[in-house]
Amino acid sequence: MNIPGNIITLIAGILLTLISLWYGQNHGLMPIEASQGAAEVDDLFNLMMTIATGLFLIVQGVLVYSIFKFRRQKGDKTDGPGIEGNVPLEIVWTAIPTVIVFILALYSFEVYNNLGGLDSETSRDFPQEEMQMADNQNQGKMVAFNPHQGHLSLGIGNANADIEVDVNGIQYAWIFTYPDSGVVSGELHVPINKQIKLNMKAGDVIHAFWVPQLRLKQDVLPGRESTFAFNANRIGDYPIICAELCGAYHGGMKTTLHVESEEDYQKWIQENTFASAQEKADTMAMITKPMTKESRLEMHSHHLGVNSETLAQLHR
Repeated sequence: MNIPGNIITLIAGILLTLISLWYGQNHGLMPIEASQGAAEVDDLFNLMMTIATGLFLIVQGVLVYSIFKFRRQKGDKTDGPGIEGNVPLEIVWTAIPTVIVFILALYSFEVYNNLGGLDSETSRDFPQEEMQMADNQNQGKMVAFNPHQGHLSLGIGNANADIEVDVNGIQYAWIFTYPDSGVVSGELHVPINKQIKLNMKAGDVIHAFWVPQLRLKQDVLPGRESTFAFNANRIGDYPIICAELCGAYHGGMKTTLHVESEEDYQKWIQENTFASAQEKADTMAMITKPMTKESRLEMHSHHLGVNSETLAQLHR
């Protein structure tokens, strides 16, 4: 039974499209979504996977077909046909990738803008008065570009926040400070469905704050403050990873983002506020307490490595 070539091509095209669409939506390569903007990033990634799968199948399919169709026959020692080129074909395989790249570029720009990557208020990389001038010229548009210095802002996310947290990245830990309560922690706790703004800086070398489940990553630079804003919409514990090689123990620079209910978050804040206040009170009591001869001797003996039994023998 002879099947026309155009029918075979049509069937192959339909199969290729169905396989690409299925795999592009069911690849399972991304972690769970834990923020409002994660779905947009996943949609972009799924589109890229769909296109990449289709191109892969086309290229590999043509390659396998050519291996069998145009293989050298036994005893054939002649040269292949002299082909100098095919201008229409070259135009097609140049135009199609160009169109795909432009579509992905525009889509990526839109997603990045929706995530707040072009919100000029998230940057403190240039003086406030210059940022105000840029805002006036753009009439409130979300354009994170300083026309006077010609550089983009450092930060991603909406500047309007329900909670702000100061973040300090050092080798090899993240330190989180809550200005409103004075709580200092090695882990980040946030309530669900609240706009969170992290004001980040590095104390030594370049770090990168990355939470895969939020689909966001931001460089943290020494001497410059960057902003990272997000809205977590799924309760859970998610890893915070430094994604920039920052030294010998870079792989150990990890901590946890705890997304909690409002009640659990307030409970955590109250417990840690009380613990911090108690610690400060104990420290002040120790500092202001008058020192006796025995306490002074005990302090110095501790630094000299003299234990209590030796002291007891000396007192005899």
